[in-house]
Amino acid sequence: LAGPWQEASDTRWLAAADLQQEVSYHLAVYVPRILCLGPSGGSSREEQREEQREDLASQLLLLAPLEWLLLGEEPASGLHLLQENNQPSPLCGHVFKVGEPTYSCRECAADPTCVLCMKCFLGSIHKEHRYRMTTSGGGGFCDCGDAEAWKKGPYCQQHRHPPTDRDAEEDPVSVLPADMVARGVSIFSILLKYAVDMLTWDQEDQLPAGLEPLKREDTYYCMLFNDEVHTYEQVIYTLQKAVNCSQKEAVSFATTVDRDGRKSVRYGDFQFCDQAKSVIVRNTSRQSKPLRVQVMHSSVVAHQCFALRALSWLGQIIQYSDGLRRVLCEVGLQRGPEGEYSSLVDKLMLNDSKMWKGARNIYHQLLMNSLLMDLKYKKIFAIQFAKNYRRLQTDFMEDDHERVVSVTSLSVQLFTVPTMARMLMVEENLMTTIIKTFVDHLRHRDLQGRFQFDRYTAQQAFKFGRVQSLIGDLKYILISRPSEWSDQLRLKFLEGLDAFLELLKCMQGMDPVVRQVGQHIEMEPEWEAAFTLQMKLTHIISMIQEWCSTDEHVLIEAYRKCLSALSHCHSGLPDGEQPISLSVAGHCVETFRYQVSQDKVSIHLPVCRLLAGLHVLLSRTEVASRFPEQLPLGELSPPLLIELPLRCLVLCAQVHAGMWRRNGFSLINQIYYYHNVKCRVEMFDKDMIMLQAGASMMDPNHFLMIVLSRFELFHIFSSADCRKRYRDTHKDVVQQNNTLMEEMLHLIIMVVGERYVSGVGQVESFDEVRREIIHQLSIRPMAHSELVKALPENGNKETGLERVIDSVASFKKPGVTGRGLYELRPEWNKHFNLYFHHFSRADQSKAEEAQRKLRRQNGEDTALPPPSPPLLCPLFGSLVNLLQCDVLLAVEGAVLQWAVEPSGGGWTESMLQRVLHLVGVALLEEEQQLESSSRDDDVTFNYTCKITRPGEAPSTSGSVLALLESLQNAPHLEVHKDMITWILKVSDEIFSLQTLRDKDKAERKRKAEMARLRREKIMAQMSEMQKHFINENKELFQQSLEELEASTSAAADNSSESTCVAQVCVGPRRVGGAEHRQLVTCILCQEEQEVRGQGRAMVLAAFIQRSTVLSKNRRRNLPDPERHDPLFMNPDLSLGIHTASCGHIMHATCWQRYFEAVQLKEQRRQQRLRGHTSYDVENGEFLCPLCECLSNTVIPLLPHTHTPDYRVDHPSLEAWLKMTNQQITAIHSAHRKPSDEPAVPDGFKVDFTPQNLFSSSVKEMITTFSMSTYKVGLKVNPNEQDQRVPVLSWSTCAYTIQSIERLLMEEDKPLFGSLPCRQDDCLSSLTRFSSACWTAAPPTTVQSHFIRLLAALVPDSRVENTLSILDIDMFHLLVSKSVYSMNLDQSGQRVVDSAHLHILHLVTVAHLVQILLTSTTEEVCMDQDSSASEEEELTCRLYNTLRKHLGSVLPEVTSGWQLFRCVKAGCLPFLRATALFFHYLNSTAPPADLLVAGPGQWEALCSYLDLPSNLLQLHQNQHTLLEPLIHRWCCHPVVRQTLQVDGVIVRFPRESNRLIQLPEDYSILINQASSFTCPRSGGDKSRAPTLCLVCGSMLCSQSYCCQTEVDGEDVGACTAHTFTCGAGLGLFLRVRESQVLFVAGKTKGCFYPPPYLDDYGETDQGLKRGNPLHLCAERYRKIERLWRQHGIAEVIGHAQEANQTLVAIDWQHL
Repeated sequence: LAGPWQEASDTRWLAAADLQQEVSYHLAVYVPRILCLGPSGGSSREEQREEQREDLASQLLLLAPLEWLLLGEEPASGLHLLQENNQPSPLCGHVFKVGEPTYSCRECAADPTCVLCMKCFLGSIHKEHRYRMTTSGGGGFCDCGDAEAWKKGPYCQQHRHPPTDRDAEEDPVSVLPADMVARGVSIFSILLKYAVDMLTWDQEDQLPAGLEPLKREDTYYCMLFNDEVHTYEQVIYTLQKAVNCSQKEAVSFATTVDRDGRKSVRYGDFQFCDQAKSVIVRNTSRQSKPLRVQVMHSSVVAHQCFALRALSWLGQIIQYSDGLRRVLCEVGLQRGPEGEYSSLVDKLMLNDSKMWKGARNIYHQLLMNSLLMDLKYKKIFAIQFAKNYRRLQTDFMEDDHERVVSVTSLSVQLFTVPTMARMLMVEENLMTTIIKTFVDHLRHRDLQGRFQFDRYTAQQAFKFGRVQSLIGDLKYILISRPSEWSDQLRLKFLEGLDAFLELLKCMQGMDPVVRQVGQHIEMEPEWEAAFTLQMKLTHIISMIQEWCSTDEHVLIEAYRKCLSALSHCHSGLPDGEQPISLSVAGHCVETFRYQVSQDKVSIHLPVCRLLAGLHVLLSRTEVASRFPEQLPLGELSPPLLIELPLRCLVLCAQVHAGMWRRNGFSLINQIYYYHNVKCRVEMFDKDMIMLQAGASMMDPNHFLMIVLSRFELFHIFSSADCRKRYRDTHKDVVQQNNTLMEEMLHLIIMVVGERYVSGVGQVESFDEVRREIIHQLSIRPMAHSELVKALPENGNKETGLERVIDSVASFKKPGVTGRGLYELRPEWNKHFNLYFHHFSRADQSKAEEAQRKLRRQNGEDTALPPPSPPLLCPLFGSLVNLLQCDVLLAVEGAVLQWAVEPSGGGWTESMLQRVLHLVGVALLEEEQQLESSSRDDDVTFNYTCKITRPGEAPSTSGSVLALLESLQNAPHLEVHKDMITWILKVSDEIFSLQTLRDKDKAERKRKAEMARLRREKIMAQMSEMQKHFINENKELFQQSLEELEASTSAAADNSSESTCVAQVCVGPRRVGGAEHRQLVTCILCQEEQEVRGQGRAMVLAAFIQRSTVLSKNRRRNLPDPERHDPLFMNPDLSLGIHTASCGHIMHATCWQRYFEAVQLKEQRRQQRLRGHTSYDVENGEFLCPLCECLSNTVIPLLPHTHTPDYRVDHPSLEAWLKMTNQQITAIHSAHRKPSDEPAVPDGFKVDFTPQNLFSSSVKEMITTFSMSTYKVGLKVNPNEQDQRVPVLSWSTCAYTIQSIERLLMEEDKPLFGSLPCRQDDCLSSLTRFSSACWTAAPPTTVQSHFIRLLAALVPDSRVENTLSILDIDMFHLLVSKSVYSMNLDQSGQRVVDSAHLHILHLVTVAHLVQILLTSTTEEVCMDQDSSASEEEELTCRLYNTLRKHLGSVLPEVTSGWQLFRCVKAGCLPFLRATALFFHYLNSTAPPADLLVAGPGQWEALCSYLDLPSNLLQLHQNQHTLLEPLIHRWCCHPVVRQTLQVDGVIVRFPRESNRLIQLPEDYSILINQASSFTCPRSGGDKSRAPTLCLVCGSMLCSQSYCCQTEVDGEDVGACTAHTFTCGAGLGLFLRVRESQVLFVAGKTKGCFYPPPYLDDYGETDQGLKRGNPLHLCAERYRKIERLWRQHGIAEVIGHAQEANQTLVAIDWQHL
């Protein structure tokens, strides 16, 4: 159709003078005729049809002519030709969908934003590296082929490196024919201009000139637009009111609006649409600004729709040829007539925030496919983007869409390319632009010009979140530091740094605090915004320092700028501070009066901290030593440098001392974050460095005096004799001072000892990370994720952990639960430093305890001496003098003196411990200097010399060393004794190094020796005591072992006696159980009670649930509860009732009282709080009072059956059938009319009532349990008159036995003896209950059931529509008939046994027939012995009988061996289940062969069940009797039909169901989920794809689109699926969260750890860490076992009890 017409239009267009006019006219005519012709809405199928029609029409009438015109020939062949001639791009450019997996290589990616799509990743070298896997938020694209994005391996196998001989700048346009290029330019410019005009068009019922329709209709759309303010619920409610649609339609509208950004909700004339608009605006304008609604003319909407199609078409066309791509780029970026910002792409960008979501997505996609894929135009576009940057960001602040759909999000594609970033920095001054834009948007300042954030409202948080995206852009520019600098780059970077310092100046001193005295603060001040800002800027500050470190000139300039910024901040400090002079220990210093506890103090000092960072760089790069003349070191005033950081640290100390309690939580939170790993690198750590820098430039005595003064401790040491105790009467003040003293000593330890920063100490970053890890693992073994959290990340999200971890720790793999742990290798313990600066107080005490314990285990002393410190860098070299300065010695002496006379409480043990540590550090320092110095050098550090000097007059108390010696044996310091000994030992070593042979040296040595001897003596005593203890208790151990052996052998003797009689559990020859009384204890009242039929009822807590675990046919619909007849169970077991119990026993009366109390409590709770509990009392649920296991009923305990009477003779099968038949006939005629009596067997009365076996309380409990199974099994309300009640009771018994038999089989456990006692008790109670449940039903019901059951196997003309033999599960039939035969029997136990045996024989034969009918034997030619065994012969005989009846439906089988193998395997589960049933019914002990797993099972089973081990003899021996029955079974019409048509044939043995197979690699699942679209909202990606682990369906969870109605309530896809797949119970894997979800019913659910682990043995719920995940088979098997054991509901119950937040989740919406 299109061909000739198009050619005609083509020639007309080619000849046209003004092509644009022609095309516009064509569009004006056809677009309104094709698109938007009526209301959108209605059913989704109609909508899809309409969409297909529109697609086809616009392709034929609008796009095809353009293709002809562009290519000059038939489009299909033309495009093919273009593609052939095209040199494919090395770039992949695949744009990610929401939720698609993306991969980044931790080793090779230039930065974390460089990602690969799955296809490229699998074909790249990175899959062997350490990679990170995340799910995309949508919108980014694959960086494969971009050489700048990867340090190595930029190309995958598909995207090859472009050949080098091809000219790098060869223009792809030159490959195309010139006329095609010319046509391309004109067509692309016409179409692109049309699209841009239409998308930026803001009039609602006018069109641009040239596009006006020929005739104007009065047809309008009411168009609703998306925003991020209103919730789904508000929109749905409003739409239902405004356009009165159903809730379903409203939900569909809301989903589309959210997805596409707009949707028409009404079609009609103007007034009709306008009315809807006013209702919507009125309804949504109460709380916030109203929803945006426009009434638009249908032709405007049509043109906008076509504009989007045109953009998509352009995106498709340029995929065929790089040349056309470049043509489009040219057209898009060409300047328009209006000047600089007038190109079409500029127009789109600048109008971005006015467009709706769908339009943005499509044009962003086009920009990515065109401009970003062409390297030449990518640069031009980047420049335009940078020029427009400020306007785009300002629009974005006002825009109410997320960043993902804003054009500003393209910055990640442009700014992360290092060459591009530097070009934009130099040419467009981008760094400065971003920072200035950022500062402009934070307008809240105080009088000093600092930021001041108001209370954090939602609106502000939203605005603030927007502003932070600018920091992200800044991070992108700075993420890779330059290797070589140009002058321009230096200039622009320093200009950017100026702007950044302005920003930091606004932060310096923000949120100051003043100590509250007297009353508590009224309003908690706002602190979060400032810290959020700090956290966001942390990486930027670090990156700026990294940039500075690569160029000396830049570093020196930056240092200067930063210093002048700091002095500017200092000049702003209030001036009138009084100068004061301090003097201690003969030293004097000038400072000014300032008290942290009275004046303002702020924790935010970014300018100071940046300077500290740069100062370290001066040392690391050795600029300080090489160019001292260029540095303004003279301008530094050390006291000023340390002032602010010191205040900050004093504030922390005072908060810890409890002086700021009245300032509330905001201050505590600030202190917490100050030390927290997220902030500490640029906060606490830099403050430490600043103090170290200051201390290394000052007289150490002056430094310490200022510290004492700021800690407000100066008065303690300022008296003439500071060793005299400073007395303060106020107990609180004493305690405060003690804490401050400890904190100050700790600070000094850190200032002197923290040298693991490259630049302060002579170390590498490797050592720094290693030390962090050692100290984290000193606390306890940790998982990988905990270690990662404890280490600071750099801008690339790396912590450096992997390089170091294996050298210091060993990895322990996890078991089925828990996670893998790293343990510190013992040789690293010596590096432990108790005062490690990143320990919190809790960490410190844990680590101390762990280390002391370890040392005790190894038999070492418990001293924790400081490790030997690394050397300091020259710039910080003078720090060591702090250790030997007079003020510190005075402080140390004072503390030791106080410790000698410990009365008076002015000191603490921790104070002493810190002093000892400091002494230790000083000694180690001296030892190091002595060892490293050569003979002639004069060692400047002579600490030992100073600590041996006695104190100055007037107090001539001993020297520090003397004090230590007197403390060594002080009884109150036993804990520190080892440490003091260690100190004395080291000082000894130093003295011997100095070869000063003093007189007292020998004395000291003797003391140390004596101490050692005493210690050894104590150790010897301890080990002696241990040996003694073991020897004493040896007899005890021996004794218990002997007793154990004796008891087991006795048990063996007993059992051997009983096995000489063959154990038979069914029939007249059965062996009864030992007649022992069964005594049980009630868990509620603790009374003992015997289980008797006539006694008080005892019950077992139990949980009944519907189950599909054994189902062989999940497609079967759930039965209609009212009409369903459960008498026969289908062999596909599609829905069973399972009963489980926790095994705890109660009196029925106790249980009733308990349950009434639970009900009462629930009523009271419901009046107080709405919401669920973990159990549903209305449905009879409760928690077991002892173990809190979820239960919903109780099973009565019944006594054993009696021992059989061996004297009675037993009728044969024939006689029994005859007798039963007479009984049935009698019953039938009795029901009809009682006149003519038929022949009745003697002693049989139709209206016979059995004697009363049970007391009323037992009967009541029998009814209770029957009603529970009835209610749960059929999902109906209780009704005691219903005939189906007894049926369900034995049905649950049969199903539970079958499921337990399968479990034992799967786990290779023996049939008997391996069940836990809770299951054992449950089965025995269930079985005995099922044999007694008929007593609670009227006799007529029971008789009619039995007649129908027997008729299934023994044909009876009086029973209509019997089922075919293929539709009955034989085990269920066996259980039910055995139960009912007890009722028909009126002559006591005698006949029952033979009835059981006959029923078993009959059912077994029927089962054999079932197996043979459904068997599939593969013909196997094996050399069998020609003489077939008897078994095989009989099997063939029976099979041929069946073939005779059924003819060709059954295939011919020659191999009897195969048939018999089939029969044996098929029959085994049935026999095993039967053995369990009769074992529990008759309490017969099982034979020894069945107590172990292994061979010999078959024979043991057959003899236990009194069957011949060749089962076919049953058929052979009763041949004449059974033949007619078999004939009748086979001739049932359904049998032939089932076998001929491929219905669901259940084959035997039924295979156990397993959960679905999961892929080994988790990313395969993520990929499947990302390509899964929501089945309801056409082609939309599902937000929470969820996989059913039972059947493998993928569902669209947690979204409105897939909600369905179940029992009159809207539920989500998962909950709805559980009702069809799992009878209300579901196991799901939430793919994007990597979480397993268990759901039971509508109100119960819980999350469970997924079976996927990373290489460190940890799960990653929420995929936050992104390590590659692999399937852990053991954990998956554990989940599968839970499901097979029917334990899911119990797990959910326990989880909800343990975690109350789970109860509040709306599980039904998932």
